[in-house]
Amino acid sequence: MLTEVVPRSVRIAGVLTTLQAVAGLIFVAALLIRSTAADIGGVGEFGRGQTYGEAGYYALLSAGVLAAGIGMLKGKHWARTPALLLQLMLLGTAWYAFGPSGQPVIGLALAIPAIAVLYFMFNREGRQWSYYGNAAPDADPED
Repeated sequence: MLTEVVPRSVRIAGVLTTLQAVAGLIFVAALLIRSTAADIGGVGEFGRGQTYGEAGYYALLSAGVLAAGIGMLKGKHWARTPALLLQLMLLGTAWYAFGPSGQPVIGLALAIPAIAVLYFMFNREGRQWSYYGNAAPDADPED
């Protein structure tokens, strides 16, 4: 059985995607800590339950992103599409942070890694890898 070599650019994109998942999990932990602090502050059951639901939602999303990031690190082709879709969603969120929300620092923190992952997945190495070892349509026949 031939083992496919995962290009460096795909591995870098996998690392960045995994770091995005870790940031999401840190956000989940912050939500849970906030919920615990709300218990001390006397916030009612409704606020706590809503925060737990929000934390659960983001935990589920972050777990999916983590799976895609680890999958790309291991060279699993199925992980490419979820990672790319995440980056496109993050770019939309970054645009909203830049414009209507007036939070350019948050927008930059979201946009820079998303653009980097898109670059690494769509450069020559990333495109050739996405064809499962077959030559990409734009590849040189000499390669």
